[in-house]
Amino acid sequence: MSASSNPPVVVTRAEPQGRGLCGELGQLGLAVLHWPVIGVEEIDPAEWEALRYAVRTFDWIVFTSTHAVEVVTDALPTPPAGVRIGAVGPSTSCTLRERNWPVDLLGHGPGAEGLVHALEALGVRNRRVLYPASSRSLPTLPEGLAGLGAEVVRFVAYRIVPATLDVDACRRSIEHRAVGAVTFASPSAVIELERALGAQDFKRLLAAAPAVAIGPTTAGALDARGFAPAIAEIPTLRGLALTCHALLRAHQPRGSNHEFSVC
Repeated sequence: MSASSNPPVVVTRAEPQGRGLCGELGQLGLAVLHWPVIGVEEIDPAEWEALRYAVRTFDWIVFTSTHAVEVVTDALPTPPAGVRIGAVGPSTSCTLRERNWPVDLLGHGPGAEGLVHALEALGVRNRRVLYPASSRSLPTLPEGLAGLGAEVVRFVAYRIVPATLDVDACRRSIEHRAVGAVTFASPSAVIELERALGAQDFKRLLAAAPAVAIGPTTAGALDARGFAPAIAEIPTLRGLALTCHALLRAHQPRGSNHEFSVC
């Protein structure tokens, strides 16, 4: 399939040109509209000093995002001795191994709930768990582990901030129905695209083009807004790209639960 045979796919992630999800889509012959709606702001390096001192006092470090892995392993290149490492899924696990960190446990099922279930099977009562996460991370994992009797310390490893979007250009694409699919790799991307476009144009966009979510947590943010997204079979950027490719090849109908009038 050539890039010109289908409308382009919207990528809402902030990423370098030709890399990440944009690169994966390009390799599959799909054109891309890059609409980055969120950015990542690193924390002050001084905030890492307390973590470096205390990290060996934990029994577990658990990761639910690849960016958290990248930030933590940049600050702590050598994994702390005696601390076990848990990962939410294959993408996070792969990034840990690429950084020469071990993976002692992989989530049993999709999303943070799967990692909670995996830790429950091992027993975490009275264990200390470090959770490096974004400033907008959902409470699913820390609340789930606290309910199992663990002591959970959430450490903000990076901050999610809104990015500046060329809204006029986006609205022209929506007006001309020039979008094949819209990808979301985090709930924050859903929230910020709706905020940037406004609720009406957000609905117009997803009433005409299917939404594709990287996993169930992101899908939940779309479900809450009345859309039933396709979900990547494998929760990785490659999996997200492959799902878009399959959708466009099959000419799947729009992914909305509701009809919206266009004023």
